[in-house]
Amino acid sequence: MSDHDIPFNRAFITELELTRIREAAYSGRISGDGPFTRRCQDLLREALGVPGVLLTTSCTHALEMCAMLLDLGPGDEVIVPSFTFVTSVSAFALRGARPVFCDIRPDTLNLDHEQVEGLITERTKAVVAVHYAGVGCELDALRAICDARGIALVEDNAHGLFGRYRGQWLGTVGRFGTQSFHETKNFTCGEGGALILNRAEDVQRAEILREKGTNRARFFRGEIDKYTWVDLGSSYVPSDVLAAMLHAQLERREEIQASRAAVWRRYEAALADWAEGLGARLPVVPAHCEQAFHMFYLLMPSPDARAAFLAHMKARGILAVFHYVPLHLSEHGQRLGGGDASCPVTVDVSERLVRLPFFGGMSDAEQAAVIEAALAFGG
Repeated sequence: MSDHDIPFNRAFITELELTRIREAAYSGRISGDGPFTRRCQDLLREALGVPGVLLTTSCTHALEMCAMLLDLGPGDEVIVPSFTFVTSVSAFALRGARPVFCDIRPDTLNLDHEQVEGLITERTKAVVAVHYAGVGCELDALRAICDARGIALVEDNAHGLFGRYRGQWLGTVGRFGTQSFHETKNFTCGEGGALILNRAEDVQRAEILREKGTNRARFFRGEIDKYTWVDLGSSYVPSDVLAAMLHAQLERREEIQASRAAVWRRYEAALADWAEGLGARLPVVPAHCEQAFHMFYLLMPSPDARAAFLAHMKARGILAVFHYVPLHLSEHGQRLGGGDASCPVTVDVSERLVRLPFFGGMSDAEQAAVIEAALAFGG
């Protein structure tokens, strides 16, 4: 096999996506907030049962909007996991807020809610809960902590659309939720995101921030006869061509999720005994969580075993990858005070975690090859 005959990720695209893109392209309305944007927002709002959903150009931009809606600035603090993608933190640091890095749980790899309370100060304005691999954080505990102190809970749900925590949709429990529709996510338009607004009073200002600080959205609904600049903001509105592709993905959500669930469960069944014998660990999904089937990872017994496994898979044309480097130890994280953080679980997990190829529409033959290669690795 040549290098990467089996990729880590492949978008699950059908003729429906191409049909919707053509519809948008020929409609004469391909800029932001067109018909497909509104269809996506309506679909997500109704499916999730929330007051508002706004499509954005990325999950990063949805998080930046959260920081703006919270009026964060210098002197404010935001509690964030160190084991996450950089924009879970940088979106708040851009406003001048100081990230306070928190460790993760050793089971779900989510924010350790038992450590959050000890990190809160009078300057804490928000806690960011990242639902790693689409498995919910302990939201009841986090919401109780935040509500008791008037702190905003922000759910970075880039991995978890249509996952649940104790029956509640991920992204709908905190004040805000954010979604990603990047190429690697369950539902994609290449690049894109969404802001979930769980309080009705946040919807109008969010529309303004997303439209360059203007009340343009109200103008297009016919609520005012002209629009003007009324607040700070930026341009976070995606093209309707992207929304058209995303709408097709959301229409196919049951098919996409069923395909991903089948891949995940086949990995679990095939690799459980091998992993136990090797001293590796499979993902942990608590009984009260319904995961979104975003990824399948292994925690190898040591960093050396991880490196050997990645090389073993690469030699067989299979692209398995590691995940986050701890943000509190990163160059810029240390500039922001991350060197003072104690995150031993994050450091340990970061050195041992491997993600296997995982995507909707993965063929039985492709997955069988991955499984066969993994089982051939003896440490």
